[in-house]
Amino acid sequence: MTAEDDAQRPGTAVRRLLPHAAGLADLWTTRRAPLPRHAWLGWLPHGHAVLFAVLVGLWNVNAHAVQGSSPSATLWLLGVLQSAAVCLALYRPASAWQLSTAALFLTALSADGRVGAGTPWPWSIAGIALHTLVLFLLALRIRPLGAIAAPALTLLAGAANAALSGHDHNLTVIGGAIPFTIAAVVGVSLRTSRVARERLAEQEELTAEEQTRRTLLEERGRIARELHDVVAHHMSVISIQAQVARHLVEDPPRELTENLAGIRHGAVEALTELRHILGVLRAQDPSAEGGRHAPQPTLDRLDELVATVRGAGLTVTAETTGSPRPLPPGVGLSAYRIVQEALSNAMRHAPGAAVRVAIAYHPSEITVQVVNSAPARRAPTATGLGHGLPGMRERAAMLGGELAAGPTANGGYDVTAILPDGTREPSAATAGGAL
Repeated sequence: MTAEDDAQRPGTAVRRLLPHAAGLADLWTTRRAPLPRHAWLGWLPHGHAVLFAVLVGLWNVNAHAVQGSSPSATLWLLGVLQSAAVCLALYRPASAWQLSTAALFLTALSADGRVGAGTPWPWSIAGIALHTLVLFLLALRIRPLGAIAAPALTLLAGAANAALSGHDHNLTVIGGAIPFTIAAVVGVSLRTSRVARERLAEQEELTAEEQTRRTLLEERGRIARELHDVVAHHMSVISIQAQVARHLVEDPPRELTENLAGIRHGAVEALTELRHILGVLRAQDPSAEGGRHAPQPTLDRLDELVATVRGAGLTVTAETTGSPRPLPPGVGLSAYRIVQEALSNAMRHAPGAAVRVAIAYHPSEITVQVVNSAPARRAPTATGLGHGLPGMRERAAMLGGELAAGPTANGGYDVTAILPDGTREPSAATAGGAL
């Protein structure tokens, strides 16, 4: 079926118009839609609208006393209702437009025989001013089609007044069409601009969340690639030891031989699966191929890292407390990467600052702290989301440790990580958060 055939199908045009025609329903609702507080002026615009309604409302009522007679009680009531419509438009714009339009129509009927040929009718100048404000407040809160239809319906009501009148009047229907239309167009333009800004802000927020999620996933993949060598080394040792163990015993029992063969088979299968998973991760990140066969660094290379950073122009001091000891490969690698990321952040965000790296060995854990002073000059504007803090938190959580990062009192920044060295089991809550 072609597009022309589809356009000719019964009801197709109606269905296409329905989303736009739905804006007309906004004129007949009674739902509450408060005018939001202005970002700079606060509630001042609301107060000005109320003051305008009171002052122009008095002018509107007195406009019917030009011929020397006082306005009737009905005209007073209708004048009050039209002023009240402006105040109501601050909270229920559709209901306010309905009230204002009805007040204009009934006022014209009541004043039909009271005004002379030179008096504006069916709307006074004050009545036009009040209704213009109502239309503007309405257009700020409803869809464009309803906002454009509102002044058109008001003009139809004025035309009906002129048709029902039996007197000669100074008709203001055409004169009122100009401010009514301007109010609707300006209101629709402001609303469209506001909606566009809100949608852009929502999209930026979604984009930021997506970038954060992607950054976290990329960092987890990076950690997995780095830890592959550590795990693969242990699995290889298990496989080799299981292969050699049966040759260390003369005439080993069949059960022992089978168990050792099962251990070796399981280790080989696990190592194969690890390689498959790593292949997928590296296929998704070609940049990882460069370091595929490079040895994973540990704190033994801390002096080399500090020297490299000093060569880049950063003032760095390093100190170690406690008794240094060999750390499990995963702990040593994570501690090194945390120091590396913290130093990189200091170079990017605190140029000219002095940095202190402190490594403290405790009986069952190691503390890594990187603190920099306030920057000596303004840092260049950062672009995008980095891997620094998310990666450091992931590494600490993976080991069941903790990481705290935040500004210091003197304008610097402090990154402190506490990493268990494997002599204690991580808590269930911490292990769950690392998954």
